[in-house]
Amino acid sequence: MAGGHHVLQLVAVMGVLAFAGAEKYKPTESILVNCGADKEGQDVDGRKWLPDKDGTWLVDGGKSSVMANAESQDPSLPSPVPYMTARVFTKETAYKFSVGEERHWVRLHFYPAAYHGLPAENFFFSVSTSTGVTLLRNFSVYITATALSQAYIVREFTLPPSTSGSLSLTFTPTAMNNASYAFINGIEIISMPNIFSVAAASVDMAGSEVSTTDSSMQTMYRLNVGGSYVAPTNDSGLSRDWYDDTPYIYGAAVGVTFQANDTVQIKYPKNDPDAEYAAPASVYLNSRSMGPDPKVNQNYKLTWVFEVDGKFTYIIRLHFCELLLSKANQRVFDIMINNKTAQSAADVVAWGGQNVPVYKDYAAIMPDGPGDKVLWIQLFPAVGSGSEFFDAILNGLEIFKMSDTSGNLAGPNPDPSKMLVEAELLAQGKFVTKPSNLSAIVIGGAAGGAAAFGIIAAICFVAYHTKKSRALNSSASHSSGWLPVYGGNSHTSASKSSGGKSAVLNPNITAMCRHFSFAEIKSATKNFDESLVIGVGGFGKVYRGVVDGDTKVAIKRSNPSSEQGVLEFQTEIEMLSKLRHKHLSHSSAAARMRAR
Repeated sequence: MAGGHHVLQLVAVMGVLAFAGAEKYKPTESILVNCGADKEGQDVDGRKWLPDKDGTWLVDGGKSSVMANAESQDPSLPSPVPYMTARVFTKETAYKFSVGEERHWVRLHFYPAAYHGLPAENFFFSVSTSTGVTLLRNFSVYITATALSQAYIVREFTLPPSTSGSLSLTFTPTAMNNASYAFINGIEIISMPNIFSVAAASVDMAGSEVSTTDSSMQTMYRLNVGGSYVAPTNDSGLSRDWYDDTPYIYGAAVGVTFQANDTVQIKYPKNDPDAEYAAPASVYLNSRSMGPDPKVNQNYKLTWVFEVDGKFTYIIRLHFCELLLSKANQRVFDIMINNKTAQSAADVVAWGGQNVPVYKDYAAIMPDGPGDKVLWIQLFPAVGSGSEFFDAILNGLEIFKMSDTSGNLAGPNPDPSKMLVEAELLAQGKFVTKPSNLSAIVIGGAAGGAAAFGIIAAICFVAYHTKKSRALNSSASHSSGWLPVYGGNSHTSASKSSGGKSAVLNPNITAMCRHFSFAEIKSATKNFDESLVIGVGGFGKVYRGVVDGDTKVAIKRSNPSSEQGVLEFQTEIEMLSKLRHKHLSHSSAAARMRAR
């Protein structure tokens, strides 16, 4: 029936479907260098890394560099390899690798520690290629990791085929009054299939396209939309990390997720031999859609926001696979990027059919003015299309930054947010002279609107015994699932309770709570850093945090759109406070912030 009045039931397809074999890509070159190491090692995924102890791959044989060990180990490192050893450069030098005429991934791994007595903040350097592409400029791993609240940094690039038979990476310490050095912990050089052969549709100039065939690009984000973290060993042979998309969803309207059952198999298109490598089947087997209510879906947009560098063109790759519907014009939706129409009347079944994955590339130019460093992606029903359901769907998302006309890919070192700096001062026992303006937590909408809002942040202690916590931290399976490829964002939608009133905690909850100041909660969660998100519920996101020095907690942040939502949120916290487990401390706490 036309008009979108049907309710879409989320039922897994049960039939056994034809399967176009999805064998993993086998790279012709896969070079993993454990820089500064004197022997081979394996990372958390079981991949073998080779040492550069004899100056292997270094054009000067290692004369301008030294091998060093990190002087401390962060417990959140995924594994000692490749992060606990480094090659430290005292002057410009290069690694040179023999490669074939294929496009390659280049991944640079950094761990901001002290090496050979040199503090982490002393390392400022640039990295460039033999083809004149600047990957990093005046880069500080220490500043970047601090600003993003990450233990380590991975920068991933994709470079076009080399015509010289080699690929060089030059490390250049930044000239400063005080001595500066360069360092690198790990390098990956991996050949890849031709997954950038189709031009991207321009969002800024309708009808035009942007070619990516010969472009150098940096991976900014790679998300498994509606699903969980996918490790490199579970990728389609390209050793990529795919991250959960929930930290990047704007607002409380997160839609619904769907996971296909084990009988569903993906049918990769046979007319594109490289299509099966674009994303692993696990990405296409789950999705995020708007939900089953057509009335609700007509009144919001499923939205993701990303922090990026200005003055660059970005390639936005969206992955789709329709598992629930079999006919064209059943689910038709529009796609907007930065408030501009990227695709009208998108119909995944019409593009390829049921269970057939497809990806679409769009190009968007990011200016460099105030407020121009946030990239918006929005999906919503094409109401005028006459489709059966008012809904939209997405399975995966990637964002790549293209080099500019001078061959530059480098952006500036990030600035820590004002609130993060304030939280760190509070953690150090220092007082901020000017009271924090709590109403400053304001986010502009897609059209530039903004509003202050009140929140309730409730803490349910998931406080493992300290000894147990440390043991778990040291043996955690893979922490990189917490970390985005490029960096986090901290966008939250603004909403106002009915009647303009601020929410007040139930007296029963108040009586059984330990009270925290909002500053303490900001400090515990590193200013609600999105890399610390461990879940998303109906009333807000849940963050992991640390209070009282070493007590692990889960902090749930409410963003109610009505007073009823707040009451339901309080009920949920009361229920959580009654949980009993041998490894849980029975304690609960709450903090209140009123928008001024």
